[in-house]
Amino acid sequence: MAASTGAGFSAEEKAAMKQRAEELKAMKGLKGAAKLEKENQACLDAIEALEGADRAIAERVHVIVMEEASHLTPKTFYGFPAYARDGKVVVFYQPPSKFKTRYGTVSFDETAQLDDGPMWPVSFAVLEVTPDVERRIRELVRRAAPAD
Repeated sequence: MAASTGAGFSAEEKAAMKQRAEELKAMKGLKGAAKLEKENQACLDAIEALEGADRAIAERVHVIVMEEASHLTPKTFYGFPAYARDGKVVVFYQPPSKFKTRYGTVSFDETAQLDDGPMWPVSFAVLEVTPDVERRIRELVRRAAPAD
């Protein structure tokens, strides 16, 4: 995230928090298939709203997650395309345009099963999805969210 220039949150951080509140409000009262459908559409809309490399990466991550962990459900998380198990985010793509950062990241939340000793990476900078990058993301998604 972009560093704030003083006490408090940056404009981008405030916008993300507002967006998250709107996501939660939009899902209020929805259950079952209706909720899943609305969350899926929100994820697809978030991807579609991106441009250039951001969109290409998000689209590829979406395909990878749906192929490697189809039991995860698409949704948004602070406006990011995200994929969850039982409502809890496992993996998400944070485009650089969101916080005006140098690169986008494929990140794994605490529910991801990537534990490896006393320290392990949970966020990976992605500039483009090459065959090697795709292979690595696929491996990480399979490890992070094994099917039961």
